[in-house]
Amino acid sequence: MVKRKNAASSDAMEGWNYEAKVNEIEGIITCIEAGELELEEVFDQFAKAVESLRQCESFLQQRQQQVDLLIETLSDE
Repeated sequence: MVKRKNAASSDAMEGWNYEAKVNEIEGIITCIEAGELELEEVFDQFAKAVESLRQCESFLQQRQQQVDLLIETLSDE
């Protein structure tokens, strides 16, 4: 059984979708590159993209830990 380190962060991730977040980041990058935004909005959107990237990284790290644990469990058997 996989133990969760932080139930609060797990609850925050419930309903969260990695692919949707990546699409959101790509949309932000497209808007910034197209020059469609005012400078202040560029900074706001950039900050939003950075936060989304951090969430994606955290998600992937959690999943990697789960995979590592499963592999370790299989190796022990």
